[in-house]
Amino acid sequence: MDYKIPAATKIGHVHLKVSDIERALTFYRDILGFEITQRYGTSAVFLAAGDYHHHIGLNTWYSKDSPSAPVHSAGLFHLAILYPTRIALAVAVKRLFDAGYPLTGASDHGVSQAIYLNDPDQNGVELYWDRPKEEWPLDENGGIQMFTEALDLENLLAEIGT
Repeated sequence: MDYKIPAATKIGHVHLKVSDIERALTFYRDILGFEITQRYGTSAVFLAAGDYHHHIGLNTWYSKDSPSAPVHSAGLFHLAILYPTRIALAVAVKRLFDAGYPLTGASDHGVSQAIYLNDPDQNGVELYWDRPKEEWPLDENGGIQMFTEALDLENLLAEIGT
């Protein structure tokens, strides 16, 4: 195959089935800080960072009051939210800690630093910051050499004086 998707292509948004809109909003709006851009009655809401139409859609069209999807089945592993700076990621982590929200992991991948958690419906969420491209680790052939090491959360929070 000769076709390659254009390099400027971006993933625009994620739309999640949730069991309770208000419970999901407590996480995505109140803790993570996304702003509501539109509601569709009581069954759907769209949220964004900044002036985009939406980065996250939440709906209960097929899932109202349903249990979470089984972990050991096909489906979404996680959605990833890219923060523009390491300081912005540190602020997000502090907000999670202040809210008593549990993390499932924190990793340094060489190219990025990432925090992992689950939303109230057990959808995986990654909050991360990319290191500048010139700092990415490379192998002997110039290819990206990602890894997974523990992320020092105290060092991350020191970015904001915590």
